[in-house]
Amino acid sequence: MKHTILTLTVLLLAPLATVRAVEPVAAFTSGARILFQGDSITDGNRGRSLDPNHILGHGYAFIIAAKFGAAFPEANLEFFNRGVSGNTVLDLEKRWQKDTLDLRPDVLSILIGVNDRGHGVPLDQYEQTYDRLLTDAQAANPKLKLVLCEPFIVNHLATTPQNGSPNTDIVKRQEIVARLAQKHGAALVHFQAALDRATERAPAIHWIWDDVHPTYSGHQILADEWERVVRDFWK
Repeated sequence: MKHTILTLTVLLLAPLATVRAVEPVAAFTSGARILFQGDSITDGNRGRSLDPNHILGHGYAFIIAAKFGAAFPEANLEFFNRGVSGNTVLDLEKRWQKDTLDLRPDVLSILIGVNDRGHGVPLDQYEQTYDRLLTDAQAANPKLKLVLCEPFIVNHLATTPQNGSPNTDIVKRQEIVARLAQKHGAALVHFQAALDRATERAPAIHWIWDDVHPTYSGHQILADEWERVVRDFWK
């Protein structure tokens, strides 16, 4: 009888143990508002209504929110996605007040740059505008935790392991993001390197389908790298 009760107890507690296997992230304090900002990679075809089924899209932002929302419901974490497909940093500037500052985030994650290359936004303008947006965000919340994600390009047709963006403009924008992260005390997420490492395990097409947009497997790579960096940066 005792053995039966013990077995039943273990079975009932197993789901909770599985969820609690997720280690907390210090940056996600109780009641924290976590905002993901950027272009189509962040957008993930997110809903534009209050429909909770689609509001966070289907990319790395959703994966992160789902994981920590399930593991720590008592923390009342709030996750927001305001990525907009096709956006450059200049587009981001136009909606910065409404889609960033007005949301009063405690953690702000930004991935922007690949469209700036495509639309020919000069490197100096990209850096100056990005710098200004970060300055404004920190002025609005001096305790803001910033996470800057580098833009990336991976040759989706490559069949051998990759090592760095094949596009020199993107490489320069990655360098700019690194400088801004250093200047503003932000965590820096090297998405390029994370995807490159993934191509050692499977061809690029498994992770990214058009050089820019990750597959669902690729988005998991982004989510894992984002979590790893944020976890290590704020201990």
